[in-house]
Amino acid sequence: MRLFVIAGNSIRRLLRDRTNIFFVFLMPLLLILVLGSAFGGAFDSRVGVVDVGSGELGEDLSRRIRGISGVVTTAYDDRDALVLAVERGELEAGVLIPRGFDQALRDGEEATVDFVARPEASAQALRNTVDAVVTEQGAILRAATFARESAGSDFAEALRMAEELAAETQGLTIEQQAVGEPSAFQEMGRFDLGAYSQLLLFVFITSTTGSAALIESRQLGVSTRMLSTPISMGTVLGGELLGRVAVAVFQGIIIISGTSLMFGVNWGDPIGAAAIFLLFALGAGGVGMLMGAVFKRYQQAEGVGVMIGIGMGALGGAMVPLSIMRMFSPTLYQVAHATPHAWGISAFEQLVLYGGTVSDILPQLAVLAGFAAVVIALGTWRLRIALTRG
Repeated sequence: MRLFVIAGNSIRRLLRDRTNIFFVFLMPLLLILVLGSAFGGAFDSRVGVVDVGSGELGEDLSRRIRGISGVVTTAYDDRDALVLAVERGELEAGVLIPRGFDQALRDGEEATVDFVARPEASAQALRNTVDAVVTEQGAILRAATFARESAGSDFAEALRMAEELAAETQGLTIEQQAVGEPSAFQEMGRFDLGAYSQLLLFVFITSTTGSAALIESRQLGVSTRMLSTPISMGTVLGGELLGRVAVAVFQGIIIISGTSLMFGVNWGDPIGAAAIFLLFALGAGGVGMLMGAVFKRYQQAEGVGVMIGIGMGALGGAMVPLSIMRMFSPTLYQVAHATPHAWGISAFEQLVLYGGTVSDILPQLAVLAGFAAVVIALGTWRLRIALTRG
């Protein structure tokens, strides 16, 4: 019972500081929202279209561009606004259909459609897609012009017949089939991209910086007074460890439940996800306990805790995906697995991307359990020494 009282004090101390409400709970949710909004989900190219005064055929071309799969179009009123949006990166490209486009084509004159984009490799692929749509309309217009000149029919009637024939004609069809393993980014939901990596990152940072609370307890003599009572050393050590772990678990529950309810994040098999997080929280709590026993000033612990938390998170794949790291630097990928983050992230990927269960992540769970056992043993040993000397 006393052990849980000591642990409960850690959570109360966390909630007593209102700044913790933002940095511990709200900031991870906001960062997951930002990452999901910016990079999550399927990527659609943004194309602006100016078709003011272009006539019926110009509007038809605009509709064809809007119908391109994977392209989101935005209408603009003039060239300057469109070009400015492309320059600022708000659009990948812009299409300008000139005024009088319809009349020029009906009169057999040339009409130029302008394509505006930055000098990037992706812009060329997008231009080819837009060119295909323009060419498709051009083929119908050439057929209508030929019919008008050959049979002397009205252009509108010839255009209608050409469109009907084009719709009835079986064109070239391309069948796509994916082979090999699916890309992790393609299989993720919009907000799944940064959810589990940010969970592990922030829980670890909170645990390392939270070691300052343990140092404050020693400086204020709280731990010494507890030992002067019938409370045993084992109970004090267990309570302090449970307090560190309880803070990590409490933070994790808020992040997991919040992202699930607000963003629909998929955490995979519930039992597997719980096992990963609990073992990671034990390890993070053990690190926090070890730091609280080693350092003597809480300012020092907070500063070093932030550096260790961010550094290990960055190395372990919480900022750069492990798949990217493995592709560009296999050596760094191997080094990353010296951190618990890499093992936790790879375990979550197995659950989320491939529908794995606990049996599929047993190696990762074993490593996380081993890391937790080592740091907890070191933390309790070092804290026992610090309390005895104090």
